[in-house]
Amino acid sequence: MTVSRTICLGFLAVIAIGTLLLLLPGATSSGDWNDPIVALFTSTSAVCVTGHIIVDTGTYFSDWGHVVIAALVQIGGLGYMTATTFLLLLLGRRFGLRDKVAVQQALDRPGLEGVSQVIQSIIATTLLFELTGALLMIPVFLPDHDFGRAVWLALFHSITAWNNAGFSLFSDNLVGYQSSWLINLVIPGLIIFGGIGYEAIFEMYLWLRSRLHRGKQPSIERPVLSLNFKVAVSTTLVLLVLGTIGLFLTEVNNPGTLAPLDPVTRLLTAWFAAVTPRTAGFNTINVGEMTTAGLFISIALMFIGGSPGSTAGGIKTTTLRVLTRSTVAVLRGQETVQIYERQLPIPVILKAIAVAVGSIITLIVMTGLITISDPQLDFIQILFEVVSAFCTVGLSTGITAGLSVFAKLVLVATMYIGRVGVLLLIGALLGDPKPTVIRFPQENLLVG
Repeated sequence: MTVSRTICLGFLAVIAIGTLLLLLPGATSSGDWNDPIVALFTSTSAVCVTGHIIVDTGTYFSDWGHVVIAALVQIGGLGYMTATTFLLLLLGRRFGLRDKVAVQQALDRPGLEGVSQVIQSIIATTLLFELTGALLMIPVFLPDHDFGRAVWLALFHSITAWNNAGFSLFSDNLVGYQSSWLINLVIPGLIIFGGIGYEAIFEMYLWLRSRLHRGKQPSIERPVLSLNFKVAVSTTLVLLVLGTIGLFLTEVNNPGTLAPLDPVTRLLTAWFAAVTPRTAGFNTINVGEMTTAGLFISIALMFIGGSPGSTAGGIKTTTLRVLTRSTVAVLRGQETVQIYERQLPIPVILKAIAVAVGSIITLIVMTGLITISDPQLDFIQILFEVVSAFCTVGLSTGITAGLSVFAKLVLVATMYIGRVGVLLLIGALLGDPKPTVIRFPQENLLVG
């Protein structure tokens, strides 16, 4: 039982438990036993923090069902190893080397030191952001609901936003609140911070704390921001700006999305639509009415996703920067890849290539399978659906519920692969690589 197998089987176990809980009559609003496909699909979508749905979450499931979904989203967002480790710490169990290695791989951390403190910090950060987001959104829901219902709506949407899940208890998702400033600021804020990675948040906190205390204690040295922080933050900002501009230009004259709105709401909606493809499937416009260009921009944003060590999916911002910088290095005739005056080691470049190639192959296979099983659908809709599932986004053009059972099972597998990661899943299937001392002679190969 390798570490990668532990993580992969752990996610499968949580999905199985969630499926059993959602099968129970108490989980549905009708009080009947749930459809196994609906239960499996919803559980997988929640644990993989995707947000894909084949039924209306708000009306189909009961209050107990909503609690189960929120709990699955929370466990899936934290990650199986993080949630399990936290429970072990609460029970007072000793934290062994194997546990540290598992958490290190699950969080994609560079070292093993201070793992238990990191877990505690992750839990504290999660609670802080989710409770803050819920408190800020309560005034938005109070005019239409009683206080208890408004609190639950705010808490549920805060949990799913922070964990980049995108589940909503409203039939139209958040279309009814597209002009609300609080919704357009709080939900994207939770999505961005949840998708930027815990390591980046911790570094940001330490940097701000040093700035605040430096005036009182000049001897305190300012922390040096890591390369991971610089790459994750800068790439995220660029993608948000370009995504907002691109979606605004492609949808501004579309009568089905932005055209009927006033100028301020158009900009807010374009901003929201640029944030949510970063692996959180909320929407304030009808995605099925978007132009082909708008869908293609959203597909690109979904494929990139968030940053490592976060609740987000996709190939990650750091992978994109490594690949682009490698391309620039080749064009300039350089033999090394540098980012922010730092040279990247070869294993990092190879891992980025492996992640990109593995992701593309998975998307091709899954898209091909659904194209064969549901040939009546447009290709752009199928591709959008598969990328959304693999990158754990949850956005849909509206075809999910009408897919065949086989296509729904394909999406279930796609969401699972996207959450655990292509490389981790392959490592779990093949086992740990065995070291070798064999070295083969080099030979040139024509490329490009």
